[in-house]
Amino acid sequence: MAACSNTVRSFWLILGMTLALGLSAGQAWAAPQAANTRPAIIPGYRIAGTVVSKVDGRPLTRARITVQDTKDSKKFQSVVTSEDGKYEFSGLPTGKYSLTGARRGFISASYDQHDEYSTAIVTGAGLDTETLVLRLAPDAVIAGKVLDESNEPVRHAHVTLYYNDHSTGVDQIHQFRSAQTDDLGEYELTPLQPGTYYLSASGTPWYAIHPRSESPRSESAGSNPTHADSNEPVEAPPTVDRSLDVAYPVTYYPDVTEADDAMPIPIRGGERVEADIHLNPIPSLRLLFRMPDDGRHGFTMPQLEQPAFDGSTLVPGTGVIVASPGIVEVTGIPAGRYNIRFYQQGASLEMNGVDLTKDGEEIDTSKSEAVSSVKFSVQVPGEATLPSNLSVGLRSESRLVAAFHSVDAKGEAELQQVAAGKYEVVVFGGGKPYSIAHISAQGAEVSGHTINVVAGSSPSVSLTLVAGSVEIQGTVMRAGKGLAGAMVVLVPKNPEADRDLFRRDQSDLDGTFVLHGVVPGSYTVLAIENGWDLDWSQPGVIAAYLKHGRRLEVGNQSGGPMNVEAIEAQSK
Repeated sequence: MAACSNTVRSFWLILGMTLALGLSAGQAWAAPQAANTRPAIIPGYRIAGTVVSKVDGRPLTRARITVQDTKDSKKFQSVVTSEDGKYEFSGLPTGKYSLTGARRGFISASYDQHDEYSTAIVTGAGLDTETLVLRLAPDAVIAGKVLDESNEPVRHAHVTLYYNDHSTGVDQIHQFRSAQTDDLGEYELTPLQPGTYYLSASGTPWYAIHPRSESPRSESAGSNPTHADSNEPVEAPPTVDRSLDVAYPVTYYPDVTEADDAMPIPIRGGERVEADIHLNPIPSLRLLFRMPDDGRHGFTMPQLEQPAFDGSTLVPGTGVIVASPGIVEVTGIPAGRYNIRFYQQGASLEMNGVDLTKDGEEIDTSKSEAVSSVKFSVQVPGEATLPSNLSVGLRSESRLVAAFHSVDAKGEAELQQVAAGKYEVVVFGGGKPYSIAHISAQGAEVSGHTINVVAGSSPSVSLTLVAGSVEIQGTVMRAGKGLAGAMVVLVPKNPEADRDLFRRDQSDLDGTFVLHGVVPGSYTVLAIENGWDLDWSQPGVIAAYLKHGRRLEVGNQSGGPMNVEAIEAQSK
């Protein structure tokens, strides 16, 4: 069945409306009935089975189960499972239905759900729809303490949870959730769905003191240092013990300071994983940033970020002052490798991969690069007006969207603060899939759908889009029978350049599938059993399956969906 996220949202919306009106959910369809009683036996088909915990297989009582017509979301019916986890729907006409379960303390899910896809239940002659096992994963918890070098709690430490997301066909580890420790140094992150997670913590030693540098620059300039944010004079601090001038580096579970060394935390569901992190102080740095000042605008505090998996994490300093004209001092920074951003009115600057290891080090921002802005002009031939809610973005080599902006009524959009590098141009929104048919640029090199943004440039990019309007229907077979739950992938002729042309679905109970929003062109369609953890969007991985797929030439369909011959499922 195509992506089930809309079905799940519709389920919760309908449930909320019926409860608000004081109606049982079962009244939304056919014969009225109480939500926690079984329907009367009437002509038609039955959908029945058991709801169990995905972890230990125990039946789940009082779980709310909903069937919903995939072609008409207004047609739905809900029941509550009995003491033995059983549910039953009777009198259903021939058709396709989503089957969704929800219970307190469990992650709501559809039947055999993978990512946003699930298997629809098909009623009809010869189909077994009465022994369906719906598995729900219990909420999981990651909890623990952040402790200092003396094994004492670190209060108000910032804890970040990262999730390994495979929905785009490659592993992407990105920030997922965060929490702050309480007065006991404790934190808790819940509810969590099954998957693989990583954890980091950062904080400030309660006893740390960060004296400013005693620089002769301010005296020779005849001025006193001031706070960068308030322009108030800074009093010279008394002499302090330099051993107190320390900071905690960002630390990953289990107590390592490099993201590459972090230990994955696998979650099956229902666990309570205890993960303590110990922060150990290291000498902190006082950094001097020499920056031009036009006397009117100046600079805000330099923003320091450290790479973290497929993104970055902000490392704030504990103090910033204008030490003298053109010199900004930041204290409380642990040594490490940083990307530095300077935001100001006009052209902002950046410095990437800077190793900061020396106390009192002066960073000359004249070596920094100006960030860029990219202007887009979008047109969709054949459509009288541009689709609403259409956005254009730039995706980095790590497959994360680095910047995006909505397209206005004139078909224009501008992305600001874009770092130098190579980006894939992507479009999304607009109510249906859109793909890039042609791309050209002034001020940037173009290769396929990728543009190379040079530091300090302002390229203009023209996009011609085509809407995906073709629907492809087919059946996945195994040993002469329809196979449910297989991953169906539509692979474009040039998978490296045309990633936006990929389409996916999950085969339904009778093996049928539908690929929506396909753009005319050359493709190969294939089905893989248990292939949901494959790097399916990687050309080198999917190539091994292409020779057993079915080649398609997709044209503009005017007489309904395009039907393809049965596809034999391949093993992973």
